[in-house]
Amino acid sequence: NFNTAIAGIVEGDYRRDGKNQLITCSVDGEVRGYSPANKDSSHNLMDNNAEQDLLREMAQRKNNLILELKNYSENTKAGKEVGGLKLSATTDVDGQQMGIIPANTQLQTSLQVTTETDSMPSHVQLLINTTNNTVIKSVMIFAEGIFNGESHVVHPPANNIAAGLSVPIFPPKDVPIDLHVKTFVGHKNSQQYHVFELSRQLPRFTLYIHAPPETPQPKSHVMFLLNERLNRVVMWINQNFLLDEEISADTELDIKLMALRTGSPLFLHMVPGTMTIRCDDIDLVGDVMQALAASLNIENLPSTAHYPAFIDELKDVLIKVDEYHNVRQKLTAEMADHSNLIRSLVVRAEDARLMNDMNSMKQSYLKLFDLNRDLINGYNIRCNNHTELLSCLKIVNQAIQKSGRLRVGRPKTQVVTACRNAIKQNDVEKLFKIIECGGQLQ
Repeated sequence: NFNTAIAGIVEGDYRRDGKNQLITCSVDGEVRGYSPANKDSSHNLMDNNAEQDLLREMAQRKNNLILELKNYSENTKAGKEVGGLKLSATTDVDGQQMGIIPANTQLQTSLQVTTETDSMPSHVQLLINTTNNTVIKSVMIFAEGIFNGESHVVHPPANNIAAGLSVPIFPPKDVPIDLHVKTFVGHKNSQQYHVFELSRQLPRFTLYIHAPPETPQPKSHVMFLLNERLNRVVMWINQNFLLDEEISADTELDIKLMALRTGSPLFLHMVPGTMTIRCDDIDLVGDVMQALAASLNIENLPSTAHYPAFIDELKDVLIKVDEYHNVRQKLTAEMADHSNLIRSLVVRAEDARLMNDMNSMKQSYLKLFDLNRDLINGYNIRCNNHTELLSCLKIVNQAIQKSGRLRVGRPKTQVVTACRNAIKQNDVEKLFKIIECGGQLQ
């Protein structure tokens, strides 16, 4: 180690023995040479570094365990005093300050769906309560995809600490989420707290409630054959939907739900062998079908779909695509005409210059200037037209994917392939029939 900073490092024969060394010079002129280590010594150096890191880590763990053991010893001592060995006027307060809680303390958690209010959108309430007079100091929740930084801390003010705590959760999408919760439990005047760790899973479809009786029936639906027992579908609904109470069905399933995130009604109806899902949100129906098939281990599931509003929107987009294609061809033809005219004007201007006809040359260049301005404007129009065309084609591709998600397995692949073939053939009617009836029409 140098006493001052290093000024430079070079490689050379420092000892004049035919072997290169690492030569280091400090800012005050001190020069040192270092010979390279052999293979065995390099392994030893790496092993020594690894051993030092391991020793450092073990020492840190040792210090943490010693501190934890000290806290346990102090808590045990205070607990014995509270138990009756040394009763005094301040014993109970000291025991509470040491974080002593009853041995039967437990945490109870529950999930509850809360509808939208003026101050807060629809969300899921995670309710945490203790089983005695202990209080919850703070709660830390770790989850992916719902919190910024994948963690959330709730620390109520000192005057609002109680035995229960409510944490609002806003699931962005219909996916199952694992919540890892750490809760600090103690007394109001405690300086040390017990940490309770637990895990809770949010079901895939959380922000759904029973639809009001006056809810109109959706105009769109998907129907498919389902050779599964009715009670398995009922069990899947109870496991994947966060409802107030579990549903049951004997011979026929008929449940009406409302999606709080989008406000779309979702009706599920099943008789032995056939199931119908009624909902105007095609994305939601696709999520329900994919989740149901994955849970019931169904590899191939064809279906027939009736989505008039979706078909009308897709028809309007396809009309726009045709218009953009026509505009693109027209702009390309105009650009070709302008290019030919530009070549002619350039030749005329050059001839006029050679003939010293400055008036004709000036007129030719003025026309070239106007044509160049028209070309630039046409290019900007073509760029905007191309951007709009790409956005429409993206919507068409998304529509094909959405219609494919109404099927599972091989029927899904057949629908996507058949829809793309119909677009290549410019057969719009065939495309709509494939979306409704499946890919067997190709």
